[in-house]
Amino acid sequence: MSRTSTSSSGESLRDQCAAILKEEAILREGGGKAGHERQRKMGRLPVRERIGLLLDKDAQFFEIGLWAAYKMYEQWGNIAAAGAVAGIGNVAGIPCMIIANDATVKAGAFFPQTAKKLIRAQRIAFECALPIVYLVDSAGVFLPMQDEIFPDEDDFGRIFRNNSVISAAGIPQFAAIMGNCVAGGAYLPVLCDKILMTKGSGLYLAGPSLVKAAIGQIVDAEELGGAQMHAEISGTVDFYEKDDASCLNRLRSLIALLPEAETTKAAKIDKKMPKPAKNPDALYELVSLDGQKQYDTRDLLASIVDANSVDEYKADYGKTIVTVYARLGGHAVGIVANQRLQVRTKKEGIQMGGVIYSDSANKAARFVMDCNQTGLPIIFFQDVTGFMVGRDAEQSGIIRSGAKLVNAVSNSIVPKITVVVGGSFGAGNYAMCGKAYDPRFIVAWPSARYAVMGAAQASDTVFSILARARDRGDKKATHEELEQLREKVKQTYEAQTDIRYGAARGWVDAIIQPHETRDVLMQLLQFVSRPMPKARFHTGVIQV
Repeated sequence: MSRTSTSSSGESLRDQCAAILKEEAILREGGGKAGHERQRKMGRLPVRERIGLLLDKDAQFFEIGLWAAYKMYEQWGNIAAAGAVAGIGNVAGIPCMIIANDATVKAGAFFPQTAKKLIRAQRIAFECALPIVYLVDSAGVFLPMQDEIFPDEDDFGRIFRNNSVISAAGIPQFAAIMGNCVAGGAYLPVLCDKILMTKGSGLYLAGPSLVKAAIGQIVDAEELGGAQMHAEISGTVDFYEKDDASCLNRLRSLIALLPEAETTKAAKIDKKMPKPAKNPDALYELVSLDGQKQYDTRDLLASIVDANSVDEYKADYGKTIVTVYARLGGHAVGIVANQRLQVRTKKEGIQMGGVIYSDSANKAARFVMDCNQTGLPIIFFQDVTGFMVGRDAEQSGIIRSGAKLVNAVSNSIVPKITVVVGGSFGAGNYAMCGKAYDPRFIVAWPSARYAVMGAAQASDTVFSILARARDRGDKKATHEELEQLREKVKQTYEAQTDIRYGAARGWVDAIIQPHETRDVLMQLLQFVSRPMPKARFHTGVIQV
């Protein structure tokens, strides 16, 4: 994953994109052929086949968190996609968030990143008012790592808290138990609007072995928590289904009853889709994999937004950030993008591309406020090395201007979408709406790089600090040892800036191909433009 080695070998952005696609195909295999055969022996379908049957024919599926847990738990084996699949696709014409356990990966057990992935999917669904479908097939918490999964605010329990909050907001939730649903995980389906369960599945707070250990009772799985028991005796299950296909067909029928299904059918109007001014394939020649090539971000936008739709805001001021009003697939948007060309200003003279100066921060802050005033969604294109530093920058009030932009982005209430094209370094990540600033969606190109600073700067900084400490007599390291440490720090940073490292940890929702950016953004704009439900059903206290 070393960026130095890939860049020095002359690898192009196209090569890296092809490598990413190849790895993604492997991740989608989950537990592999053996795991799929095991599912079929139990009369169950692999998770992606389930999703395929649930979705409308030829429906697009925007997958979230495919890279979750990538190379993070290698001591426990290959935890592909964190053992779960999450994404948005149309069911009966309605865009739905689908969250499904992959039982071919450690029996669908929850690892730390599994919980974080599901929580992220729930948040997106809540903010976009998307109905949620849970396809449950999980052995519960992965017990050897329970201390990292169980107690914190972004751990397992948060999922059930979110179930309750989402329900109170009036957003439909459907749960289909299609395998195991054990221990605390049993709360998830019961907190949903409708519960389906297939024959041979199990729903219980404690399995037969734990029941025997805890209270000495001997009971078989079906009597304890089988589908028939819950359908006929406990009354927990609303629909008892014979198999996966029947269950998924029933889910489609139930979702088709939502009022939105009729509205969606009525709203389908054939109209000619506008096109961008430039071919999206031109992006591969514009942006380099190593981030060293200068380019005009207006050329990048020309391959993404609708042709002849751009109105640039303050074009001659704060030139290292480009701010435009535009349309994308007919949707009106505001765009904030880093300019990677070196520019000249009358006041400051030469300014470096990819760097945020006081004037560009002030301009972008004003633009974000204006988009909020008019209700325009904002798309951020990140390729930023950070804020300008040095005497002149400090005297210009760079801290004050940067704080102004961060404040505007933090308090923005319109939907925000972030695309990481290249660098996402330091406070530039914050100002350009990084993950901590609540973008509805954040996606990245294979050329994206994340870090508090560049590898060279980080290694030089560490070297300087330790060298000064040695000169004071605090450290006894030789010059050769310091050089070795410098190289080690540099290699570590290079590995950690690879976008796959960030995607594994949930810093981005998906890695996308550059030429697909326009199509992805059009899809996401449809999701973020959905109105939140106005009416809420509340009963107060009920005696049961």
